[in-house]
Amino acid sequence: MSPITWGAIYLSIWWTVLFCVLPLGTITHAEAGIDRGDGTDPGSPVDPKLKRKFLTTTWVATAVFLVLLAVIHFGLVELPRLPAGY
Repeated sequence: MSPITWGAIYLSIWWTVLFCVLPLGTITHAEAGIDRGDGTDPGSPVDPKLKRKFLTTTWVATAVFLVLLAVIHFGLVELPRLPAGY
Protein backbone atom coordinates (compact mmCIF):
# COMPACT_ATOMS: atom_id res chain seq x y z
CA MET A 1 0.00 0.00 0.00
CA SER A 2 1.15 3.52 -0.69
CA PRO A 3 1.94 6.12 2.00
CA ILE A 4 -1.14 8.08 0.93
CA THR A 5 -3.33 5.06 1.71
CA TRP A 6 -1.69 4.64 5.11
CA GLY A 7 -2.19 8.36 5.79
CA ALA A 8 -5.87 8.11 4.90
CA ILE A 9 -6.28 5.08 7.18
CA TYR A 10 -4.55 6.93 10.04
CA LEU A 11 -6.76 10.00 9.59
CA SER A 12 -9.88 7.82 9.58
CA ILE A 13 -8.75 6.17 12.82
CA TRP A 14 -7.85 9.58 14.32
CA TRP A 15 -11.28 11.09 13.61
CA THR A 16 -13.07 8.02 14.94
CA VAL A 17 -11.03 8.11 18.15
CA LEU A 18 -11.62 11.87 18.48
CA PHE A 19 -15.39 11.40 18.51
CA CYS A 20 -14.97 8.70 21.17
CA VAL A 21 -12.74 10.92 23.34
CA LEU A 22 -14.68 14.21 23.07
CA PRO A 23 -17.44 13.45 25.59
CA LEU A 24 -15.06 12.05 28.23
CA GLY A 25 -14.60 14.19 31.33
CA THR A 26 -16.79 17.09 30.26
CA ILE A 27 -19.09 18.96 32.61
CA THR A 28 -22.00 20.79 31.04
CA HIS A 29 -23.34 24.15 32.13
CA ALA A 30 -26.51 22.43 33.33
CA GLU A 31 -24.51 19.93 35.46
CA ALA A 32 -22.39 22.74 36.91
CA GLY A 33 -25.49 24.81 37.69
CA ILE A 34 -24.27 27.79 35.65
CA ASP A 35 -26.89 29.94 33.95
CA ARG A 36 -25.43 31.15 30.67
CA GLY A 37 -28.42 33.30 29.73
CA ASP A 38 -30.19 33.33 26.42
CA GLY A 39 -28.62 31.82 23.32
CA THR A 40 -26.33 29.27 24.95
CA ASP A 41 -27.14 25.58 25.05
CA PRO A 42 -27.21 24.23 28.62
CA GLY A 43 -25.50 21.06 27.33
CA SER A 44 -22.39 22.90 26.14
CA PRO A 45 -19.23 22.07 28.11
CA VAL A 46 -17.88 24.50 30.67
CA ASP A 47 -14.24 23.71 29.86
CA PRO A 48 -13.84 21.35 26.87
CA LYS A 49 -10.04 20.85 27.36
CA LEU A 50 -9.56 20.38 23.62
CA LYS A 51 -5.73 20.44 23.66
CA ARG A 52 -5.61 17.54 26.10
CA LYS A 53 -8.24 15.64 24.11
CA PHE A 54 -6.34 16.15 20.84
CA LEU A 55 -3.16 14.81 22.46
CA THR A 56 -5.06 11.83 23.90
CA THR A 57 -6.66 11.21 20.51
CA THR A 58 -3.27 11.29 18.80
CA TRP A 59 -1.57 8.73 21.04
CA VAL A 60 -4.60 6.39 21.11
CA ALA A 61 -4.99 6.60 17.31
CA THR A 62 -1.27 5.96 16.86
CA ALA A 63 -1.46 2.87 19.08
CA VAL A 64 -4.48 1.52 17.15
CA PHE A 65 -2.75 2.29 13.85
CA LEU A 66 0.44 0.46 14.91
CA VAL A 67 -1.59 -2.60 15.94
CA LEU A 68 -3.33 -2.54 12.56
CA LEU A 69 0.02 -2.14 10.79
CA ALA A 70 1.46 -5.12 12.68
CA VAL A 71 -1.58 -7.27 11.91
CA ILE A 72 -1.28 -6.52 8.20
CA HIS A 73 2.54 -6.79 8.12
CA PHE A 74 2.66 -10.21 9.80
CA GLY A 75 -0.28 -11.51 7.75
CA LEU A 76 -2.53 -12.25 10.70
CA VAL A 77 -5.43 -11.08 8.56
CA GLU A 78 -5.05 -11.23 4.80
CA LEU A 79 -6.50 -8.37 2.86
CA PRO A 80 -8.46 -9.40 -0.23
CA ARG A 81 -6.53 -8.83 -3.44
CA LEU A 82 -8.26 -7.11 -6.32
CA PRO A 83 -7.74 -8.43 -9.84
CA ALA A 84 -5.04 -6.62 -11.82
CA GLY A 85 -7.66 -5.04 -14.13
CA TYR A 86 -9.03 -2.74 -11.43
